[in-house]
Amino acid sequence: METKVKICGITNVADGIAAAEAGADMIGLMFAAQSPRLITLSAAAEISRALPPFVLRVGVFVDPEPDFVAQAIAACGLNLLQFHGQETSDFCTQFGMMSVKALRVKDADTIAALENYATDAFLLDAYSKAGLGGTGEKFNWDLAVAAQKFGKPIFLAGGLTPANVAEAVQKVKPFAVDVSSGVESAPGKKDAAKVRAFIQAVRQAGET
Repeated sequence: METKVKICGITNVADGIAAAEAGADMIGLMFAAQSPRLITLSAAAEISRALPPFVLRVGVFVDPEPDFVAQAIAACGLNLLQFHGQETSDFCTQFGMMSVKALRVKDADTIAALENYATDAFLLDAYSKAGLGGTGEKFNWDLAVAAQKFGKPIFLAGGLTPANVAEAVQKVKPFAVDVSSGVESAPGKKDAAKVRAFIQAVRQAGET
């Protein structure tokens, strides 16, 4: 199965359209106050309206209020919810739509914690003191391979770039790869050439 590509931290319409035209399967809209890629509901809705229907809209949250998640779903036509904080399994699954629990991987104990979640998929990101995501740091991909034992789709994130994503796809064989800082010219501003190169590398890796 072809590895899907999620371009996360889209902050403007132009970057969203460029990602879609390059072949992105998903775009991430950041609703976490801790992120330099935070956008308002109105800005996210504008981006969502500009995207073609085949691109999934992913809302990214960190310990949100349930009412805000509901507002984001309605305003932006979200297809998938991604939770990056201390949310419980019940919290993640209460909205009646597909959900992803993100964990910042330190060691094997982080992977073991996945069994506590009934979400549809897991996103594995690198643990960093610098932030909750988009830090450009990698983690041990062997742990991502080990996470396959839970039988759920794995989104691989953390330090991915056009230069290393092919290796990641071939080693981990994730359901999807997730990139933010690795295809940016500045936080929140995507580099269209890097986005194209990243997606091309993923597609070529799937052919080998």
